[in-house]
Amino acid sequence: MHPRYLVLLAFTSAIVGCSRPTPDTPATDKTGYDVVIENGRIVDGTGNPWTYGDVGIRGARIVAVTQPGLLHDAAAKLRIDAHHHVVAPGFIDLQGQSIAALTWGDGRVVSKVTQGVTTEILGEGTTPGPSNAHVDSLGDVQTMEPPPPAALLQTFQGEHGFGAWLDAMRQHHNSINAGSFVGAQTVRASVMGFRPGAPNAAELDSMRAVVRNAMREGAFGMASALIYPPGSYAGTNELIELAKAMAPFHGEYITHMRSEDDSLFEAMDEAFRIAREGGVRLEIFHLKASNKRNWGKAPEMVAKIDSARASGLDVGATMYPYPFSGNNLGECFPDWAAENGKLMDNLKSPATRSRILKEMADPKGAPLCQIEGPSAYLIADFKRPEYAKYEGKRLSEIAADMKKPWPETVIELITTEGRDLSKINFTMSEDNVKMQIKYPWVVIGTDADGVDPDSTKIVVHPRAYGSYPRILGRYVREQKLFPLEEAIRKMSGGVAARLGIEDRGLIREGMYADIVVFDDATIIDLATPEKPHQISKGVEEVFVNGVQVLHDGKHTGATPGQVITGPGTVAR
Repeated sequence: MHPRYLVLLAFTSAIVGCSRPTPDTPATDKTGYDVVIENGRIVDGTGNPWTYGDVGIRGARIVAVTQPGLLHDAAAKLRIDAHHHVVAPGFIDLQGQSIAALTWGDGRVVSKVTQGVTTEILGEGTTPGPSNAHVDSLGDVQTMEPPPPAALLQTFQGEHGFGAWLDAMRQHHNSINAGSFVGAQTVRASVMGFRPGAPNAAELDSMRAVVRNAMREGAFGMASALIYPPGSYAGTNELIELAKAMAPFHGEYITHMRSEDDSLFEAMDEAFRIAREGGVRLEIFHLKASNKRNWGKAPEMVAKIDSARASGLDVGATMYPYPFSGNNLGECFPDWAAENGKLMDNLKSPATRSRILKEMADPKGAPLCQIEGPSAYLIADFKRPEYAKYEGKRLSEIAADMKKPWPETVIELITTEGRDLSKINFTMSEDNVKMQIKYPWVVIGTDADGVDPDSTKIVVHPRAYGSYPRILGRYVREQKLFPLEEAIRKMSGGVAARLGIEDRGLIREGMYADIVVFDDATIIDLATPEKPHQISKGVEEVFVNGVQVLHDGKHTGATPGQVITGPGTVAR
């Protein structure tokens, strides 16, 4: 059943006697609302049991949350009957990747809005600002799709580049809210470029200054991605010092750890140490034990987090509900191959190429792609016409067609394309995913861009379309892993609490009106690795800052998104 709509052509003629007259304060009188959502089951984002009730919106805020029927006779420009539907806070994606879309691309982020996302938090490893010649040399932002305008990127240069980037998102037309961590890779690269090794005292001071400026300008903390060069060149002591720099601003250290496979426990210990000695909260991106030989580590992995929490360390984790991950094909190369920005040169040098090939295939070497083998990786994002036939194919299939060993195939694909490609990694355990995601300190992040199914041609990870409906449909309704209320908390109020966002994430008077209305009897994900561009079912109405961005499952085209900032922000 779809919610029905009543549009009232006029408010009551006199709006007087309101004891709380401003739009940003609660008001439960009957002087009129912009939107009334009635008869729904309200799941408020705290984890409390659902209750029937009505919600009144005026301007950008929720101004009334009442018992069912109390707003039935109130004047409203738009009225939604949410009978047999759930009314919940909009979902806050703690690991969004829609930098391009939300800064210069399609700010509608259709695949996110249609699964109930109202806010994305960006910044894993890399951010467009602050930038300089060193950062530009990485090419991380320049190679995003769609390509960024060069003139816009110039505005992100200099010591206040992080704030300039947030300003650019404010000026862009976005359907959802956005905030960000500052990328640790960006911090390091702004001083050291692609150079490996520890910074000297002056360089470390410069990095600290970059972090402090970003925190003052709105960063929620610092996000590292320690498997991607040059971020992987950062040492533990360096990261501790940068954590100390953000601690006075109440920042959080969030990390794609140095290892999620053979050295998983060592990587966890490093993350714990950085947070503990840096004096900050810790979040672990996309918690997992990767590669089959490490699946048995998952129980001890979650036990280590429980133990750390019991000792007083404030640590949590994010997850997405899939037993397959996604990153770049270049992760099949050893880290040293990219030192000093010389990856392409090294791949083309016969002697260095031979060394790289040997390490890529070494069964006793560091885990790259050789442990699971080429059949475990689906390759995507080809640009050259001759490679179009390989889009969405397994690396084993591509190697067979090219009649080359898979390591040589990887090198040829990347050198011919002149750029990295993306891959989906079938290296995780579904049983582990279901075991881990139940823990109360786990919240949800998609690790995905928001895309448009009508215009996006490349294969993307299905999490871009289905993360939240998959949890609500498969894990809650079908498998009953945890209650609906706990799922919603992990998607909204729990995320807001981790980030220190005080005015979003809950259905409560005074909060911003980021709201999703969905049918919990039908909600389900449809996207698959082979056919990813499929909108999920069941999310029917979405409001962002009181403005409807999804109606009856269709995007309205509205772009009311705002930029939100961390608790240490200093007004400029």
